[in-house]
Parts: sequence; C-alpha cells; structure tokens
Amino acid sequence: MLHIAICDDHAGELDGIAQLVEEYQAERNLPCAHFDFSSGFELVSALEKGRRFDVYCLDILMPGVSGIDAAREIRSFDRTAPILFFTSSPEYALESYGVKAASYVLKPISREKLFSALDDALERIGLQEREDAIVVKSTEGLQRILLRNLSYVEAMGRHVLYHLFSGRTIACAEPFSAVCGRLLPYGCFVKPHRSYLVNMQHVEAIDQRQLTLQNRAVIPVAQGKAREVRQRYLDFQMGGE
Repeated sequence: MLHIAICDDHAGELDGIAQLVEEYQAERNLPCAHFDFSSGFELVSALEKGRRFDVYCLDILMPGVSGIDAAREIRSFDRTAPILFFTSSPEYALESYGVKAASYVLKPISREKLFSALDDALERIGLQEREDAIVVKSTEGLQRILLRNLSYVEAMGRHVLYHLFSGRTIACAEPFSAVCGRLLPYGCFVKPHRSYLVNMQHVEAIDQRQLTLQNRAVIPVAQGKAREVRQRYLDFQMGGE
C-alpha cells in the first residue's frame, strides 16, 4: 500500500489534488491511500509523531511552515522519498533543488501534470526497491531495510538493534552472529567491536578508540582492532572489500 501525503492550505486545491490522486489510483490500478493536511504545521506535527509517507505532495506557499520548511523536515529523516512541489510561481525552483525535490509543478494542477509527476515518483521508488536490502522480522512484523539507510547494528542481550540514519531503531530477536554472516558479505560493513556492525558508508571519522558516524553516533573500537578497522575502511574507500 502506497501512502501519499498531500499538503495545501487552500481547501479547494487540496480537495482537487486528492480527487486527482484517487483518479490516478483507479486508472493505474494502484493500491494507495492519501492523507490530507491543510497546513505545513499540521504535516510537520504528524511527522514529529512518527507518521511516514512514501510520496509527499506539497504546496510551497503556505503561511507559517512553508512547503520548503516541511521538505527540510522530511529530509532530516528520509533522504529519498519523492517530494512533489506544487506552486503558482516558478521563483522557488532553485530552493526545491536544495531538498532534492522529484518534481516542481506549476499550478493550476491538471490531470496530465499530476499523473506525469506521480509516474516519475513511482519510477524512483521502483529503482529504490531494486537496491540492496534485507528483510528482518521485528517486534512490529516484517520490515524491509535498504542497506544505504542502515547506519549500524548493535547486539543488546538477546536482541539485535538496527539503527537507521533517520534515527529510527528496529529491534529483532535473532543471533548477532547470523546478522554478521548476512551483512558482512556486502563489503560495506565492518565489525569494530563484538557487539557492533557498522556501515562504512556512514562513517565520519575514525580514531584509536571509536568510530564517529554521520548521524553523530559513536561506536567503540575494541582494543587491538583499530588498525584492522582503519585498513578495512581505507580498502572500502578505494573500492576494495
């Protein structure tokens, strides 16, 4: 089920876009649901409570929290979800690139414009689906994790914690040794400590005692492993394994 967030402070335009999304769903025979927000503040409040969506349709010009502001909030935890900007003015196009918008659509929003933008967005999602990923059985059910979104894995008692770049943590009851056997062959992971597995794509700095990740997480390096970890990281950066 595809979840689409629509945010526009003009009730008529919000209803119109929602209607077009429903027509798109019917024509493409696509299982999806749309969630409507009448202000940027309302959308950001939902995001802060943990709500997540696959596609975001945002009006740019909204009082208080603008579409650009909402997009920056989205990008703080999700670097890839397609963001479609709708606006009556082309002057904000440059700012839209700053948050990696998938489309910039000028109002009025026609059926053809919206359908084309959504087709492009779903193509992007399809490309993401073909990226390296694992499926884990968590306390909340089966979850698919893109490896590039996985910062590190931590063993804690009988559980394994998957820490994502967004700050989200997924807990699973499985042997840490099995996780290592599954992830290490990808070549982008290193085991600096018996209880940690780190995605080297997310490493910011290395010293004798710890790894610092891009999300500011600090991972301990076991005594005597610093040279090995540093070499593994250098090999990874040079394209080796």
